[in-house]
Amino acid sequence: MNSPLPTGPLPAARTNPTTPPPAANFLPLLVTGIAGVAGYNAFHYFRNRFPGQVFGVRRADNWPLSGPGIIGCDSMDERAWSRLFDRHQFKAVVNCEGSCALKSCELDPEMAWRVNVGGVQNLVRAMGKARLRLVHFSIDLVFSGTCDGGHVEDDATDPVTVYGRTMVEAERYLLEHAPEAAILRISLPMGISFNGHAGAIDWIQSRFAKSKPATLYYDEVRTPTYTDCLNDLMTTMLGNRLSGIYHAGGPRRLSLYEIAQIVNRLGGYDPDLLIGCPRLEAGPMPPRAGNVTLDSSKLARDLGYQPFDAWPLHDHHVPQDRQWHYERSLAEPGSPELLASTLYRNQNKGAAANLPKSRSTRSPASR
Repeated sequence: MNSPLPTGPLPAARTNPTTPPPAANFLPLLVTGIAGVAGYNAFHYFRNRFPGQVFGVRRADNWPLSGPGIIGCDSMDERAWSRLFDRHQFKAVVNCEGSCALKSCELDPEMAWRVNVGGVQNLVRAMGKARLRLVHFSIDLVFSGTCDGGHVEDDATDPVTVYGRTMVEAERYLLEHAPEAAILRISLPMGISFNGHAGAIDWIQSRFAKSKPATLYYDEVRTPTYTDCLNDLMTTMLGNRLSGIYHAGGPRRLSLYEIAQIVNRLGGYDPDLLIGCPRLEAGPMPPRAGNVTLDSSKLARDLGYQPFDAWPLHDHHVPQDRQWHYERSLAEPGSPELLASTLYRNQNKGAAANLPKSRSTRSPASR
């Protein structure tokens, strides 16, 4: 059954006292899917912590994403995967690979299955019988969101999209063939992206920055997380042996419309550019889920600490009504710089760990 999220003040995430030391036993480490927000931030986070011992995989044809430790390898190229594992002798994998473009998956279900299910199968085969630590990212869209949200791990999955269905199939495969893996169902990871439009913030901000309207939904509700919190969580999960499915959504529920309100106001953009509507008015393609908020209390209980701060961090950055983004404070008028420092980065985590800027956060002169 669904359980409500906690009410009242949101507790701050605290540092896990058992974070592995620099001589971590999960190295060398492979991070897959580094073209996506979660993978991109994880790769640079671990690469900066453990230079020369962390490698990232992106699609072979995505040549603009290049640099030290980045390897081009298609998830369906089983021989290439085998060569990669033989060469580097990885001890752990963070699997962020997947095709999450909802419309593309609906139009090409075979492609979605190849990437989201077949890719996981090839990864497990490449790992072989070695006792590698695997942390796999799934998604909240394994649920339809037709109830009141607050989903727990035992709730029945009922996705409304091809993407969600393939992610369910990937989970089932791992539970059967890699039962020691940890499967983290995340929501919207909030952090920078490589191409400037892979993430929720990026896409919304890119519309507003070009003075183009953005239409978001009142009734698609998510539990977003800072990638800074996810990075720390991955460090912890790589160092322990928790297995099976865990929900890893943040403690604050927000609709897509409310997320866009936050981006609009903190970025200082024209409030008239934001358009809201119920998801049923968006048309049938792609189908939209409803309230797919996650209850992550099982994860906090088994870890022994709360891994997530709320996104956004500050309560005064949370919309109070549908006109909230029209209210502009003289003390905080909004700007792309304010947006970058408060929405892409968790200020409780300190400096940004030398992560590169995404294209959407670079100044015009540097593009």
